[in-house]
Amino acid sequence: MHIFDYSFLDNGLLPTGIVNLTSTISALKALADERKNKNQIVYTQLESIARIQSVKNSNAIEGIVTTDARIKEIVEGNSAPLNHSEMEIAGYRDMLDEIHREHSILAVNEDTIRYMHKVMFNIANYSYAGQYKIEDNLIMTIDSAGKRSVRFKPVTATDTKDAMEQLIYAYMDARGNANINQLLLIPCVILDFLCIHPFSDGNGRVSRLLSLLLLYKNEYDICKYASFEEQINNTKDSYYQALYNSSQGWHENNNSYIPFMENFLMTLYKCYKELDQRFSVVNGKRLKKNERIEQTVLNSILPISKADICEFLPDVSVTTVEAVLGRMVKEGTVQKLGQARSTKYVNAKYLKQEKPQ
Repeated sequence: MHIFDYSFLDNGLLPTGIVNLTSTISALKALADERKNKNQIVYTQLESIARIQSVKNSNAIEGIVTTDARIKEIVEGNSAPLNHSEMEIAGYRDMLDEIHREHSILAVNEDTIRYMHKVMFNIANYSYAGQYKIEDNLIMTIDSAGKRSVRFKPVTATDTKDAMEQLIYAYMDARGNANINQLLLIPCVILDFLCIHPFSDGNGRVSRLLSLLLLYKNEYDICKYASFEEQINNTKDSYYQALYNSSQGWHENNNSYIPFMENFLMTLYKCYKELDQRFSVVNGKRLKKNERIEQTVLNSILPISKADICEFLPDVSVTTVEAVLGRMVKEGTVQKLGQARSTKYVNAKYLKQEKPQ
């Protein structure tokens, strides 16, 4: 049986890339928090956008879809769900809202995890809502010819309760270790949860909700303003490959958490990039074209290219963008990085912030 032990996070032997990416995310968090404090109205609008995207994408990953119009109506509570898919969508909405609202009083334990599952399936009135699986399950894959094969064998139904207990105990032990970076601990816990696969259905969605709760517990509220679920869905092939790579040898305690950790951290990094983009768009709606270009660059924590700016501001010509960027470089408010097609621009005050490679 798998032994749940996160002490390897305390041995100082983690890849340099992961350590650097973690430091970069911490720096981005500080900058984003500072900006949020000065732009509460804009962030309220961003929260509304992220909420819809999170509900839409977390369900879409599992093949539960409806139209964008229906998603918006369900999330905003303007329409009751019309079928089972929409009931599950509404259930995810309810639990997502509760995490955003009550994360400070939700403990990270088995009761909370089962509660997440129960809320998710309450509206659909499933009999197994909030209950661990009573039959063994398999994670399957289907090739292009329609042939099914076993991708991973989770913990058996008989051993699920014990495995979940051990997972929580290991998390609590690591959580109390001041030498363990908690941001690195989160993806390890999520990977183990997915390998246990404790429920007959809904494990992926619960894992994403649990990720948000764990991030909140470590004072990362980025997923309230930029959808973590959307970033996973945008690159879900990479996500599933990382999950597969890190689950190999899991039962024998020979697996590596590194691929899944890297994917998790890059997803979080992309959330900050998405927050930058949406902040620039929402914050610049009432500005003149020149001012919108300036604000798009200055409000971006991350280096931004001319193509990025044109994508954010489709009504602004390339010539105008080039003229404004040229002036800002001369004035010293932004600095130019790279050459030719790789050229990007960054607010001078952010230049010293590290970027992941």
